[in-house]
Amino acid sequence: MVTWGILAAATAFVTTPMQFYIVRFFLGLAEAGFFPGVIVYLTHWFPKKDRARALALFLVASPIAMIIGPIVSRAMINIGTTQIVDGIEIVYPAILGLHGWQWIYILWGLPAVIIGILVLFILPDHPKYANWLTNDEKESLEDVLRTEKEQQQKKHHMTVGAALRNPKVLLLALAYFGIVTANYGIEIFLPTIIEKWYDLRIDQIALLVVLPSILVIVGQLSVGWSSDRFKERRWHASIPVVIGAIALILSPLTQGNLTLTVICFMVAATGMKSYMPAFWALPSMFLTSAAAAGSVGLINSVGNLGGFLGPYVLGSIEKATGSFQWGLYFIAATSIISAVIIASMKFQTSEEANLKVDERP
Repeated sequence: MVTWGILAAATAFVTTPMQFYIVRFFLGLAEAGFFPGVIVYLTHWFPKKDRARALALFLVASPIAMIIGPIVSRAMINIGTTQIVDGIEIVYPAILGLHGWQWIYILWGLPAVIIGILVLFILPDHPKYANWLTNDEKESLEDVLRTEKEQQQKKHHMTVGAALRNPKVLLLALAYFGIVTANYGIEIFLPTIIEKWYDLRIDQIALLVVLPSILVIVGQLSVGWSSDRFKERRWHASIPVVIGAIALILSPLTQGNLTLTVICFMVAATGMKSYMPAFWALPSMFLTSAAAAGSVGLINSVGNLGGFLGPYVLGSIEKATGSFQWGLYFIAATSIISAVIIASMKFQTSEEANLKVDERP
């Protein structure tokens, strides 16, 4: 994340398309290393029965950022520009010779650098090093985690190479690809869809596109709690995706009614993100240590390719037909296929049974 923060801030100083492409490539590389690390790090602290809730608390950072980000960006974007408001010319002077869009990139990057450094000193690798826990708490938690790891390694010990070839890992990567295709399609094109359907001002659109993130926070926390409460992962990962896909299918029918349109996209966005706590708890059910980290990295990397496919297909279909309808149907279809893949995956009975019988504190 330190590397990510430096690269994000460096984006403020690009001057050519090629420089932008290079920075974005390495930005993605840095981010791809961070996410698997966090997923595996949480397995060092939380037993299986509590893992989905822990993941949910981590994942809600994304929708919270999507709420705060537009507000901060909107407040800064005019720096270094001249605006005409009600016929009056208003000049917003540059700060240190930099324009608003440059300061946005810098302020995106600096917190990641600062917090990334602090994490090295504040967050211990394992409970036994935590000075905020008592000795009894350390021993109890370490005992539960060690027992789970030993049991899992006896049944599913894999090298990193074997894990990357594991059919379950490949299926999860495919499923994630389909859901990310829909998720990015919604995120990238929602402002455009609302603008074209209702001819709203930019500030009105900015307010509306924040609303889905509010419901996403509730959805992720609820799925994380419920998945741990009922000791179940697959259906908690697949059902929200199906609900989101249904909302996407219904959304073209709401054109002309802004309230119904916003509700549909709120439900769609929530479904395409609420599944994540249960979904990312799945790899740790059959993988440990380096194999888990490598597999989560593979799933994340392959899945994020959908971040290109979804917006590309939506844009291409709208350009060819003048309508978003069939593009929305396409990303709904990829989501449903992904949900079917997740729901149909079979884990050994002992794996799911372990979630239900392990009730130690």
